[in-house]
Amino acid sequence: MDGVPVLRSLAPPAGNCLRLSRHSSFECRNRSGPFPPPRTKPSGKRTTMDLSKLRNIGISAHIDSGKTTLSERILFYAGRIHRIQEVKGDGDGATMDHMDLERERGITITSAATSVEWKNHPINLIDTPGHVDFTVEVERSLRVLDGAILVLCSVGGVQSQSMTVDRQMKRYKIPRLAFINKMDRTGANFDRVVQQLRDKLEVDAIPMQLPIGKEDHLQGVIDLVRMKAIYFDGDNGETVREEEIPDELRQQADEQRHAMLESLAMYSDSLMEKLLSEEAVSEDEIHAVVKSAVQSQSITPVFCGSAYKNKGVQPLLDAVTRYLPSPLERAVYAKKWDNPDETFELSPDDAQPTVAMAFKIVDDAYGQLTFMRIYQGTLVKGEGYYNQRTQQKQRFSRIVRMHSDKREEIDTAGAGDIVAVMGVDAASGDTYCADNKYCSLESMYVPEAVIKMAVWPTKRDGLDRLSKALQRFTREDPTFKVSTDDETGETVIAGMGELHLDIYVERIRREYKVDVEVGAPKVSYREAPTQPTEYDYKHKKQTGGSGQYAHIVGKLEPLPEDSEENFEFLNEVVGGRIPKEYIPSVEKGFRFSMDKGPIAGFPIVRVKATLSDGSYHDVDSSDMAFQVCARTGFREAFLKTKPVLLEPIMKLEVEVPADFQGAVTGELNKRRGLIVSTETVGNSSTIIAEVPLAETFGYSTDLRSLTQGQGVFSMEFSKYRPMPANVQREVVEERKQAELAAAK
Repeated sequence: MDGVPVLRSLAPPAGNCLRLSRHSSFECRNRSGPFPPPRTKPSGKRTTMDLSKLRNIGISAHIDSGKTTLSERILFYAGRIHRIQEVKGDGDGATMDHMDLERERGITITSAATSVEWKNHPINLIDTPGHVDFTVEVERSLRVLDGAILVLCSVGGVQSQSMTVDRQMKRYKIPRLAFINKMDRTGANFDRVVQQLRDKLEVDAIPMQLPIGKEDHLQGVIDLVRMKAIYFDGDNGETVREEEIPDELRQQADEQRHAMLESLAMYSDSLMEKLLSEEAVSEDEIHAVVKSAVQSQSITPVFCGSAYKNKGVQPLLDAVTRYLPSPLERAVYAKKWDNPDETFELSPDDAQPTVAMAFKIVDDAYGQLTFMRIYQGTLVKGEGYYNQRTQQKQRFSRIVRMHSDKREEIDTAGAGDIVAVMGVDAASGDTYCADNKYCSLESMYVPEAVIKMAVWPTKRDGLDRLSKALQRFTREDPTFKVSTDDETGETVIAGMGELHLDIYVERIRREYKVDVEVGAPKVSYREAPTQPTEYDYKHKKQTGGSGQYAHIVGKLEPLPEDSEENFEFLNEVVGGRIPKEYIPSVEKGFRFSMDKGPIAGFPIVRVKATLSDGSYHDVDSSDMAFQVCARTGFREAFLKTKPVLLEPIMKLEVEVPADFQGAVTGELNKRRGLIVSTETVGNSSTIIAEVPLAETFGYSTDLRSLTQGQGVFSMEFSKYRPMPANVQREVVEERKQAELAAAK
């Protein structure tokens, strides 16, 4: 549905929400035979790179699962940094959290890219935010990556944003590894999280390791493939030590290894035969089966450790290079320019015509920085490339390799690489090619904004700076929208949640030195029909010269809640009762009427319009006459469908000490919340509820008060649902009062 694409992204069933664009598709493949030899750019300026060793990966998870801490350890062990920084603490903050706001709040707001090398494998790494308000950062990162690490908390397990990230990975068919982090936390339970992976995410989760101890007694991990105990010595766990498995864990390790092999045997006939005949299975054979199953998205290997305590990171990096695909093992398809219905496979080959995708835009003091994934060919500094959307040729004056907010200038970049280009006027999702009108790549999915608020500068001299800030943020973030209220003339910003807009307001104040005030948050309601009705409307107007005449007959009816489209138009006119050239005019008139409903002026959704009959005049009928007829006829008929207001419903996941569960549940009920489930593990309770967005404002403050500052929550959009009649009357009355005030 047009107004509610978030519903398809976030809510099951997968059949509705995992719809790929027809522009392109992905698949992983294990190509037989040796990889091509290392390739070099003909000019000699590009460093020789064996593409079979390159990995483009992302780290994604629910908020506070330890993604950025894990990224920091990866940078340290790979030699990219020489001192570990913590996300929270007295230091400078984590390397990948380079914004002041990120370091102050201890959260990741924007995805950050860097390049490292692990055992002769170059890795392009992107650390993404965990908060649902910044979900587009995860979306566009996964769009261009070849593999991912799904990080899970050993206590929280599979949480709401974990499921969102899982759906995003499935949407782009991203092979992934799972890393159960924070095994040193009180209440850590490895087996429970593995089972949650299977139950909640419906993936074949196969443990490749076992923890040695847990909570305060976490010592290391057991490698079930090599059957070795791995310990991490030194001040920062940099020294990896292998020992025999402790006697007290030997039986458990043998059982888990056998279970692992039985699971893997489902994906390999030869492995199945060896198990049945009780033959020994080599390490190489296990690795080959795991790699094949991972890259076909059949299994999710599970690893464990504690990034904060420096345990388990190096084996995870080994798994990244061993199991996740290189650009050579990922098939990417593009849509032909001259034949939109035909696609062709891109080749990660420097000698082919260049095809690259701009997936992230960042504006700073030095100009616009455009992050690009190169799928085919080579980008060369100083050369010109065509933007396939605008068909303009643009010169790439500077190409840089990013390390968080630091830059390293390079002359060329080849197929499979992720780099940034300076000074290019692009938008997120643009395709760049060496030739004009060559092909287009699927753009990333962008969820619709669900909350908006008015913003204005306290002083007139801040108006220009505010305008520049808003223009910059809309270029950078496709989910951040700016518009002008037709009634009040106010500037309105819209986004994914309160935190999303709060961050941008704070950035306006800090980065542009504009003191701004904001209005109360407003909810994006929708209007929808509840029953079918027939229409028969005639538009007739005579004004001296040629007149206007159009006549339409048909039916309006509601679409089901899980419909993928906002509006469906069905033409059943036969016998030329309405000429074919006027049918699109009727549809255009209907679609125009969807923008503003008759109840309170909100967009209309879930409508199916059938045109079955009508009439026309040889002289007075025209395109405009049928458009006007459709607009007026739709408005009159829609009122007869007994329309209702729909409100956005948010899925809240609240984690509180068990002592406060009753008080928190009562507060959610006061906010018209519906408790979906509660789960208590140890002294911690997790409450999942569905709450109207309008009732969530200020909840963070109330939750802190109720739980003595110990409660935390996350929130994501779930669906649109009809609101109670008394609440609808209040919303309609408020809308009328606002219109009257604006008129005065």
